[in-house]
Amino acid sequence: MNGFDIVMVIAIILFARLGVRLVTGYIKMKKDKKEDSNND
Repeated sequence: MNGFDIVMVIAIILFARLGVRLVTGYIKMKKDKKEDSNND
């Protein structure tokens, strides 16, 4: 059980980091698109 718990914790941390990167990247893209549309 201990080994399984460790694997689960690592997986959760990796997914959390990936999710944060995706969200921040999405927000940056949205901001960039808004700025581009305003400049046009």
